[in-house]
Amino acid sequence: MPLHNDPDNWGGVAKIFHWSVAGLIFAQLALGWMAVAWPLTPTKLDLFIWHKSLGFIILLLVLLRLAWRFYDPPPRFLRSVPDWRRRCAESVHGLLYVVLILLTLSGWLFNSATGIPFRFFGWFRWPALIPPNRAQARLLVGLHVFLGWSLVVLLSIHILAALWHQLISRDPTLKRMLPGFRLPRETP
Repeated sequence: MPLHNDPDNWGGVAKIFHWSVAGLIFAQLALGWMAVAWPLTPTKLDLFIWHKSLGFIILLLVLLRLAWRFYDPPPRFLRSVPDWRRRCAESVHGLLYVVLILLTLSGWLFNSATGIPFRFFGWFRWPALIPPNRAQARLLVGLHVFLGWSLVVLLSIHILAALWHQLISRDPTLKRMLPGFRLPRETP
């Protein structure tokens, strides 16, 4: 499989970024919900450490993915996709990037405002962005939860659209992101 995108297909690097971030997001959502619901025990603290640490890995992968996307532009939309659906897809993709970045930053700010030191996977201390402040912590946790639910909504739209392409439209939009799949070259 070629590493770079071509006008009709996603390349291997884009697919690896897509599926790695997707898997980590689902793990992250599960860890976040479990950490909040877990009784106050050492396990709860471990869940939060994993949640925060994975958040930074997701942020790094999203930033690398955006850099790769600028370096290696995405394939064109299929000709069968109307302009209004292209604009919707571009909007949802853009919002996913924005929400993923803001979600991590809001979590980092929230953790900083609590004054609780954070060690990345327990290895080294991560710097605080702001000094401890309870009022800011309350606002930031609300923002973090709002962004988390916004991510769930955007992911639902993204997944439902992919399934719609596959099951209703019966076009290869979803297949183009699957490992090993390549469309034959379209003529312009």
